[in-house]
Amino acid sequence: QVRLVESGGGLVQAGGSLRLSCAPSGHTLRSYNMGWFRQAPGKEREFVAADTWSDSSTYYANSVKGRFTISRDNAKNTVYLQMNSLKPEDTAVYYCAASVLPGRRRDGDYNYWGQGTQVTVSS
Repeated sequence: QVRLVESGGGLVQAGGSLRLSCAPSGHTLRSYNMGWFRQAPGKEREFVAADTWSDSSTYYANSVKGRFTISRDNAKNTVYLQMNSLKPEDTAVYYCAASVLPGRRRDGDYNYWGQGTQVTVSS
């Protein structure tokens, strides 16, 4: 069992930036492919970004492409989601997830999930 812990959420004005972090408790991220998802009130959870641990490929939802960046620091055993040019429609609970499968956009393909961190973007 891999327990993921997110941090870095908060309240920011439109146009601002936030960096979310996700670290596993008691496990290494190595060999896991990581993803970020979000869920806004009254909406289904949606894919945001993912990576592939073996070749560092990255994948993004069209709505965040060019604004968000997924990265990982293996020395710190942490994966990040850098969010720039934030918009009110980015407001959601953000979840990190780990998968044994690379570059997945479906939440059903992820084996482990964090508890989520709230991001609120004010207009």
